[in-house]
Amino acid sequence: MNKVYEQAVQEFLSACELQKGYSPHTIETYRFALMEFLDYFKSEYGVNPDINAIEPADIRPFLGYLHDRGLSKKSLRVKIAAVKSFFKFAFRQSWIDRNPAAIVSTPKAEKKLPSFLQSGEIESLMDSFDPSSPGGARNIAIAELLYSSGLRVSELIQLPMQDLDMHAGTVRVMGKGKKERIVPIGGKAIEALEAYIAMRSYLTSLDTAKPDGKVFLSDRGKTMNPSVVYRIIRRAMNPVTESPQKSPHVLRHTFATHLLDNGADISSVSEMLGHSSLSATQVYTHVSVDRLKQAYQKAHPRA
Repeated sequence: MNKVYEQAVQEFLSACELQKGYSPHTIETYRFALMEFLDYFKSEYGVNPDINAIEPADIRPFLGYLHDRGLSKKSLRVKIAAVKSFFKFAFRQSWIDRNPAAIVSTPKAEKKLPSFLQSGEIESLMDSFDPSSPGGARNIAIAELLYSSGLRVSELIQLPMQDLDMHAGTVRVMGKGKKERIVPIGGKAIEALEAYIAMRSYLTSLDTAKPDGKVFLSDRGKTMNPSVVYRIIRRAMNPVTESPQKSPHVLRHTFATHLLDNGADISSVSEMLGHSSLSATQVYTHVSVDRLKQAYQKAHPRA
């Protein structure tokens, strides 16, 4: 590998980690894509690339090479994003006189309908928790609240006690862009929250506790890490659904889908989800229509 190119790639990846907070997985994916570009360049031209001599005409054949390999759109997007980000960074660092990847377009992401659980799967999910311990009571309260309110994980773990009004059956949420909204919560969620809060004092009394007024605390009495919430929900979903997607966000999808299936108007659902526009919520109407079509095809004699 050309030393200048190698140094440029390493500095770029370091910036991705330290300045942009990219995950180790993303950094390794970017590293692999950039090395793949280098290997392609060397195989085509027989020389190591001079980073400042690379032209758009050098990048286009590489994109064709990736297409010819039959990669998925997702894989193509990641590899192209790595190359575009690298040369954009190099240009901003004044390592190159112009950005040869500026005119390269990224393939549009494949639109997938959101996964959701059936009503029976929700019942099985909630029944799978053991509410007899503080941790177990917390876990079922988390699952019930996610399904009852459609909260994002980031909103759930930052939820302060004073924004939870169980008497009124509402929760005040600080969402994206610091937009505040009020969301109703159902009776099952309130029951689970009351049971958890009755045991919550055990977590706040731990020597390691730093509750900071948050509703949900870790087993050490601190603000919960999002990865812990993901792990709790994923483990609970494993035995109850065959869907490959198992995460707290599936409960948010399920919240929206079940409301729309049962007659809620899309504007109200959009407001409860904290969406900035109806277009973000309309994907759930596609889910409902798809289910209706499946039922029609299965049941109608002349379908």
